[in-house]
Order: sequence, then C-alpha cells, then structure tokens
Amino acid sequence: MSDSLETATFGGGCFWCIEAAFEELAGVETVTSGYAGGHTEDPTYEEVCTGNTGHAEVVQVEYDPDVIDYQELIEVFFTVHDPTQLNRQGPDVGTQYRSIVLYHDDTQRRIAEEFVDALDRVYDDDVVTELEPIETFYRAEEKHQNYFAKNPNDAYCTFHAQPKVEKVREKFDAKPAN
Repeated sequence: MSDSLETATFGGGCFWCIEAAFEELAGVETVTSGYAGGHTEDPTYEEVCTGNTGHAEVVQVEYDPDVIDYQELIEVFFTVHDPTQLNRQGPDVGTQYRSIVLYHDDTQRRIAEEFVDALDRVYDDDVVTELEPIETFYRAEEKHQNYFAKNPNDAYCTFHAQPKVEKVREKFDAKPAN
C-alpha cells in the first residue's frame, strides 16, 4: 500500500451512479460526491440542478496508486457513461450532467487527453467529454454521499446505478465482497 493517496475527479451524469461504480474498485479508498467546474461558490444541490451554477455533478476519488492507477480509473470512467452524449446521461439532462474530467496535474491531463483521442477514433459520434484543470471541489450534501449503498432499492438506483456497478464488477478488479 502506498504511503500517500492520489485524487481524481470525474463527472458523467448523476453522481450517485458514478460514485457507486468507483466504490467497487480495489485501491479506491474514498469516493465523495460533489460539484465542480462552475462559478458559484459553495453551491447547493438545488442550485446545481437549475443548470445556472456552471457546476457538474462529480465524484472525487481518493485512490492508492500502488493498487490502481489513473489509467485504469479513466478506463472505468469511460466504461460507465456515454462520452458522446452532450449535457446528459440517460434520463438526466442539463449541463450539470455533462461528461467532464477535472485533472489534478499534467500527468492526469496527458492520460485523459490520450484516452479521449483514442475514443474519438472508436465512436461514430464525437466524444464531448470536457477536460479541465480542477479548481475547487464542493462536497455535496450528506444525503448524496454513498446514496446507492444507502438506497439500493430506490428505483433510480435499480435502473441506472446497479447496471454500472455490475459492469465494474465484471470488467475490473473489484473489492472483495463483505
């Protein structure tokens, strides 16, 4: 295990779904739902939902680079959402649901750019994922943290988060079951 954790930030639709997917991964220590990429200071969920804050619903992932690296996190991210959908994922529509990678350093930026370039050659439609440096991350309200784990029978979670969790379990190195 590494002496220090690293941080990655991604947005690809509702943070409940993305959070649940990343929580499955071996080497991921914490996943925090929040808001980033906008201009409003300390926004609330209700404000972000208006689409007027500029923020996206995102997750901040703290991970052990000795167990999982950023390249694999990027692969997971692009596996659990559709990067060709502009300002939406499934039933969620608006700029707050856009596909975005908020990189923390030049290495993350380079890896994300190379991955997006490769994806652009695979998809028929353009990859619309935004790549931006992280400026400020605002933690979402407590009711949004670990939402899927707390509400596995919620209809939204059943239809949208569960399939992403199952995909991660099938394709990647998941944490052992409790």
